[in-house]
Amino acid sequence: MTDPKIATDPAGLLAARVESDPSRPFVTFYDDARGERIELSAKVFANWVAKTANLLVDGFGAQPGDKVVLALPEHWQTLVWLMASWSAGLHVHLDEPGDVEGPYLLAVAEERLADVDDSQADELIGLSLHALGGPMADVPPGVTDYATEVRAHGDRFRPQRSFADEPLLTVTKTTYTGADLVGEGRAAASSGALDARDRLLVHVPLTTLQGVLITLLAPLASGSSVIIQRNFDKASLDRRLTLEHVTATAGLSGADGGSGPFQRLG
Repeated sequence: MTDPKIATDPAGLLAARVESDPSRPFVTFYDDARGERIELSAKVFANWVAKTANLLVDGFGAQPGDKVVLALPEHWQTLVWLMASWSAGLHVHLDEPGDVEGPYLLAVAEERLADVDDSQADELIGLSLHALGGPMADVPPGVTDYATEVRAHGDRFRPQRSFADEPLLTVTKTTYTGADLVGEGRAAASSGALDARDRLLVHVPLTTLQGVLITLLAPLASGSSVIIQRNFDKASLDRRLTLEHVTATAGLSGADGGSGPFQRLG
């Protein structure tokens, strides 16, 4: 069995989570503007990661070291794209597309298609961001509809190798290797004293390193579950804390205090 304590890159952390705890919820997603909620176990999340990685490699011919730019908000599909890109050894950029030198693959929310600079993109992939992964309402010429294309790909993907020593993420012009990301994720989990019993409610952007650590890598490293929110309605907070059995939060006020970005409840 893969041990999360010896995982050398993010794909190793996910593999360990699936082997040790495949059925318990890993990601719960709310979009308060749309009234949507979806819950994904580690196994279901990993299936989406595999399908997306296969789309990147088989559908777009992506190779380790190729660039992927993500223009995506807080969403479970953003977490999928991060993990799928890293599993394939791709170098994710969270800076604005116009700030990244091409060529690259560009994954962008449908609502932002008209606003992003895709002039350097080899491929432009649109995401509807429907909670259940539904297709885009309208697909402009030159845009690949992620939801339509990804379903044709297999739900198993084996990384070519560990990408511990290779660049996997650049954000605010700072680059991190796979080993850097695992180390930072473990440190973030430790700072919040997170473990497998925790249900972590977050409201942080996925355009910063801290957002990626809090929302994805710290939960993977600690075995905890994460609840992410889009278009957050503060009026729902108290009820959500109770319904989701939340034990810690990040990016929210009203908790009892804690270490670093996390606040413990109770």
